[in-house]
Amino acid sequence: MIFRLNAQNVFDYLQGTDLWTEPESPTGQVELKPAKNFNLLVSLNTGKKFLVKQERYAPDGKAAGEFFNEWHIRKFWQTFPEFAAVQPSASSLVHFDAEHAIAIFEYLDDYRDLGDFYAKENHYPEQISTAIGQTIAALHKATFRQAEYQSFLTKEAATNSTRKPYLQNLERPTPEIFSGLPGDGIRFFVLYQRFASLRRAIAAANVQVTPCCLTHNDLKINNILLHPERLRSSSTASADSAELPDLIRLIDWEQAGWGDPAFDLGSVIASYLQLWLGSLIVSQDMAIEESLKLAMTPLELLQPSLQALVKAYFDEFPEILAQRPDFLSLTLKLAGIVLIFQIQSVLRYQKKFGNNQICTLQVAKSLLCQPELAIPTLFGTDSLQVPTLSTVM
Repeated sequence: MIFRLNAQNVFDYLQGTDLWTEPESPTGQVELKPAKNFNLLVSLNTGKKFLVKQERYAPDGKAAGEFFNEWHIRKFWQTFPEFAAVQPSASSLVHFDAEHAIAIFEYLDDYRDLGDFYAKENHYPEQISTAIGQTIAALHKATFRQAEYQSFLTKEAATNSTRKPYLQNLERPTPEIFSGLPGDGIRFFVLYQRFASLRRAIAAANVQVTPCCLTHNDLKINNILLHPERLRSSSTASADSAELPDLIRLIDWEQAGWGDPAFDLGSVIASYLQLWLGSLIVSQDMAIEESLKLAMTPLELLQPSLQALVKAYFDEFPEILAQRPDFLSLTLKLAGIVLIFQIQSVLRYQKKFGNNQICTLQVAKSLLCQPELAIPTLFGTDSLQVPTLSTVM
């Protein structure tokens, strides 16, 4: 019989774990947190808070098993003590129950969802994107081409053991895909099939992808937590760059594995672009170019953060350019692929494909087909401040 968590049985469940050692039963408050998984925020009367997650079961009674990867990454930190300094920037998983597809995390009261911060504050301090760039670059650099780490991460991983080409399902969509689409969703596939250059660019990007280090593989802004107090106490001019990563935590490592670092950096870039694209004023009577210029969150507002992100990444990990001179180009191509992933997500969950998604597809096409030409528009400058090959070889 399937065990399903709810607000009534969660305290009994906690009592049966090693997280609760008191003789009396735990008590407190429970709050449902809407998400892909079934999430409960449990505030115990002792003052402790836990985020208790259970994967949703498919009709056949099975769960996807994605929490195993999160647990596997935690084992990685514990197995290799040289990563002790990385753990404060990673997730706070404290309990994993594979049988019931349950994972429990310490709830980080001092942190705030970065997507929520941006949405409510409409403020984009460069310290944040600098911290993101430093954090992911340090992770990539520390694991880059290390056979021992690769072996550990791939021998038991539930996902990414055999990576499939990105967007492979768009080449030959099955009847099952079409059956779940709204009427407008067909427009997406018609447009995609019309852009032969886009399809060739996606195929070429897949050839370039080279798994070579530990990657998060789902680095959207909502999977990054921000520490507001540390942000307020820092400033772009005076902050000690070594402490900037303490501003953030990377959460939801369910897709993590041995991958291409360009995908992580490209995913963050795509998330910033989505802040712009999601704020477009769209109308059937308005040209796409005009919509892009009238965004509520203009691209110009985000460009300093995008510049700081890329600069911080290459300052921390300049060697990647010596090893892979095409790294920035591939990063932008993969940002385009992530934007198409987001279109697919809207089709799947919101059942729509409107002018906003058409604009997103156009931007994705530009990144994939002409990444070098997209740099001035994307970053607001023709020349990014990144190390040259001569300085790192």
